Amino acid sequence: MEKKDKLLPIGQFAALHGVNKKTLMWYDEVGLFRPAAVNSQNGYRYYSYQQSQTLETILLLREMGVSVKEIKAFMQERSAASMEKLLGEKIEELDREISHKKAVRETLAKHRRNMQTLLSMDLEEISIVEKKGRRLVTVELSADTSFEKAVEMITDETKKYQLSYLHDASYGSMIAVESLYAGNFEDYPSLFIEIPFPIRRSGLHVQPAGTYLRAFYRGPWEDMDIRYREILSYAEKQGMTFYGFSYEVVLNENVVEREEDAIVQIEIPVRLGQIRP
Repeated sequence: MEKKDKLLPIGQFAALHGVNKKTLMWYDEVGLFRPAAVNSQNGYRYYSYQQSQTLETILLLREMGVSVKEIKAFMQERSAASMEKLLGEKIEELDREISHKKAVRETLAKHRRNMQTLLSMDLEEISIVEKKGRRLVTVELSADTSFEKAVEMITDETKKYQLSYLHDASYGSMIAVESLYAGNFEDYPSLFIEIPFPIRRSGLHVQPAGTYLRAFYRGPWEDMDIRYREILSYAEKQGMTFYGFSYEVVLNENVVEREEDAIVQIEIPVRLGQIRP
């Protein structure tokens, strides 16, 4: 008798495909995958070699998260077209899941970097750093924009990028450099959202690569202007000229309860050795 005509006991057939005997027994009970023969005296199940490909197809679909009900419907009308359609749908789902996992990882990594900064930072320090450029989604604000409305606008923007949760992205606020020089330290025209994967879309805000002044602030929000005046004074003494926007991010919002304990990282692009126009 040729190999393909032999019947294998359930244990051997299960081992061949790396599954448990109970899995095959359950597949049989729900009518998804039945044995080629059953011993009428002892109820032992036997499988043919030809059934291997069918089982591998089922295992592949189960690995992709396809429900037993969906697989049963597919197995009843198997064809290249139905298989292509089913696989296409599951690949799209898997791609979305992978994108989400990558976004979560990037967010976790960013929070970890923030915690590392917190553990070693000097709140009084003002430093110069080099930053890569990035594209940001912005939410435009006005003097009449309520907090509730701002949250609603942020939520709407994150949904456009199929982010499952708000914490998948990071958020901050922007102040135009012209407002800083004019002493309007509460003039926040925009909030920004950093999506944790590369995006290409018109209308995005480009935060330029280059040299930035970095400083920190902790205290009541209404007193942040004191820190900005210190920053402006420092920049003037060092011959630095600001341009673009100041980008503010709270580093420790997930580990503090009181607003005044929040540590804000301030980064402003600078040109060195130039006189402010």
